[in-house]
Amino acid sequence: MQGSLTKICRNEREILTMRILYLDCFSGISGDMTLGALVDAGADRAYIEEELTKIKLEPYDLVWKRVVKRGISAMKLDVILDPEHPPKHHRHYSEIVKVIQSAGFNERVTALSLAIFAKIGVAEAKIHDIPIDKVHFHEVGAIDSIVDIVGVALAIDSLQIERIIASPVPLGSGTIHIDHGIYPVPAPATLEMMRGLPIASTNYNLEMTTPTGAGIISGIVDEFSKSLPPMIVDTIGYGAGARDLPNQPNVLRVVVGKVDPYIGKWQVTHEYLAHEHTHTPASDDHHHHHADDHAHGDHHHHHADDHAHGDHHHHHEDDHAHGDHHHHHEDDHAHGDHSHNDHHSHHSHPEPHVGSDQTRTHP
Repeated sequence: MQGSLTKICRNEREILTMRILYLDCFSGISGDMTLGALVDAGADRAYIEEELTKIKLEPYDLVWKRVVKRGISAMKLDVILDPEHPPKHHRHYSEIVKVIQSAGFNERVTALSLAIFAKIGVAEAKIHDIPIDKVHFHEVGAIDSIVDIVGVALAIDSLQIERIIASPVPLGSGTIHIDHGIYPVPAPATLEMMRGLPIASTNYNLEMTTPTGAGIISGIVDEFSKSLPPMIVDTIGYGAGARDLPNQPNVLRVVVGKVDPYIGKWQVTHEYLAHEHTHTPASDDHHHHHADDHAHGDHHHHHADDHAHGDHHHHHEDDHAHGDHHHHHEDDHAHGDHSHNDHHSHHSHPEPHVGSDQTRTHP
């Protein structure tokens, strides 16, 4: 019995400390927006850059800069290739898989990276009616995609994210020019990856979600929610896209926090509201004790004072009974070394955590 209780307590602690990531895709999503936002939210940039050197690619630089998109400060990431050593050939899906598997990343980073690339590979293979091993990424796009996707996996690992939730995703509309010619937006592979997943409408006549962004959403997101799920927010990050939208910031917002099924009982201490209690005692050692019992209907009042000399202390215990409503408040004030212990208990809701409109399970 004791072993079972210990296991239950351990499971509750694991739930309480689960780290979650919410992708707020109100302006769509791309690989560079996601990586920029995660770094802005606290992912270790040095760790990401160092780990990325394990991939054997043509020379490139990562350029991070702070930009403002319609009033929102965001992190912008650019992958700059070395003009003297340009990529010389297409990279097939099978080659990229081997590069990632042989890089020496930890198991989770490898799994996340391959899950995203697999979604892209399967979609492209279906659209072009070719075997997945023959799917190729164009010269520049291959390096961008590898850096963005593996970088996102490294950032998630750095933030110790255990569950990923996303909003419905606007894909865009109109047309786009690619190597094959003029294609509709969303691109066929992007739309293929979003099958069975919630998308959002948009009035913009442009691409808002790239194939890499759709690969991230379809490959590693666990749940979808139209609004922020019940959580304790730790950090927030904004990742900038390349374009400037006319009526809204072109950024991806990410929110990192903890799941708390008992969020209704969350306690907060507002230190800046701690009041300065000034009282001049009639003697050096002064103690007050108040015990007040109030019952509506018949009203009773009790007051007890003890006085001593030296340190100055106050203790209040108030019990109020209002019909079925009970309230208890305890304040301890110690003068000299002045301290306050204030306990604020917010309303509690017995319902467990409910945070999504759609749940997906990944093997």
